[in-house]
Amino acid sequence: MDTAFKKKPEGLRTESYQTILESIEEGVFTVDLDWCITSFNKAAEKITGKSKKDAIGQPCAEVFNTNVCKTDCVLRKVLNSNRPLANIPVYMIRADAVRIPISVNASILRDSQGRIIGGVETFRDLSVLKRFRKFQREYQFEKMVSRNERMHQIFSTLVQISDSDCNVLIEGETGTGKELLARAIHNNSAHKMGPFVPVNCGALPDTLIESELFGYKAGAFTDAKKDKPGRFARAQNGTIFLDEIADISPAFQSRLLRVLEDRAYEPLGSARPYRTNARVVAASHRNLDELVEIREFREDLFFRINVMRLALPRLAERKEDIPLLVEHFIKRFNRETGKQVLGVTEEAMAALMLYDWPGNIRELENAVDHAFILCNKKMIGLSLLPEKILSEINAAFTGTGATLKDIEKNAIIQTLRRNRWKKMVTAKELGINKNTLRRKMVRYGIETGEKRKTS
Repeated sequence: MDTAFKKKPEGLRTESYQTILESIEEGVFTVDLDWCITSFNKAAEKITGKSKKDAIGQPCAEVFNTNVCKTDCVLRKVLNSNRPLANIPVYMIRADAVRIPISVNASILRDSQGRIIGGVETFRDLSVLKRFRKFQREYQFEKMVSRNERMHQIFSTLVQISDSDCNVLIEGETGTGKELLARAIHNNSAHKMGPFVPVNCGALPDTLIESELFGYKAGAFTDAKKDKPGRFARAQNGTIFLDEIADISPAFQSRLLRVLEDRAYEPLGSARPYRTNARVVAASHRNLDELVEIREFREDLFFRINVMRLALPRLAERKEDIPLLVEHFIKRFNRETGKQVLGVTEEAMAALMLYDWPGNIRELENAVDHAFILCNKKMIGLSLLPEKILSEINAAFTGTGATLKDIEKNAIIQTLRRNRWKKMVTAKELGINKNTLRRKMVRYGIETGEKRKTS
């Protein structure tokens, strides 16, 4: 947008040029070299609350009333430096005296001979984005974001058990966020000032897991030159997270059971036990009930760790969280890299909503990261998504002659059904404006649930 209006393209009629200006959602105005407004599109009228008739011919500082107009004018900086500026955050006072955040782009305006005749500024109302981020905060618990009912039940449970030292078992597929949930339990407990010590039990062979968890004393074996504290010692006054607990052997299950019963452990080579007050949070992607049934997991150990049980749903069961998660990841990647990616296009979001995410949130994060790295524009487009996602979606529509519009229509219908045809909730889940959703429903001939019932 910052260079799109420098000069009118050859062969483009004035009325066509004006039609383009009036159709875009960003406010656009131009000024002459005396800083008086020479054009003002409909979006500018809507955002500022001032009519085109009242704006044309007036000094831009009186119409476009921002906190930088008099002290650090963006257009003046562009004209002085002969360089465009993009995505400058400022505040504007609307005609009704309401202060709103906007994002400003500015460029030099030239005639067909290349001579400077003024400046052009485009601006976007960020109030909607600000409200969305407030909405996001309302659906955030620690580093987890969700508007899914099951997830909110889990968040509520965490608050209820915050003052307890009970053992917790977290179940969920790989990539659903079990460690994030364990950290949230720790951060909201009486142990939050102590350390959080994660252990991936599935990555440790049986010969190492005992020394890794309990530590050893000097001389316990040939290479034990000095004492080494184990994870339980490091987790004293804090929380120890035993991830993939189902993968430990039956022999070590017995040793771990003794520790949980006695609240004490013996380092290898030690002649005495050491007390532990670490809270135990265990997790597994496998169903422990079934493992107990076939006697691959000790029933008594299962009862010890299963005092409070939390089951994380698959991402495919909480697709309403995808727009929130995508926004969350992009915001974090922007902060880490200094980029200013604003979001994903509607086509890309439709594809993300249709995909089933066997790798759950971790796979979604990797997909957004992949697209973010390739993105050199303000919005992540469909073509930047990983090939696996695009190929699976294309395969689902093979032979149907489906287009991107078909895919988007299908995503809208699925989301409407999931939300019982409530348009406001559906629009929020899809990350679009309610009016945009209504227009798309009309364009695609999608009837509401009520109309479908009566027809």
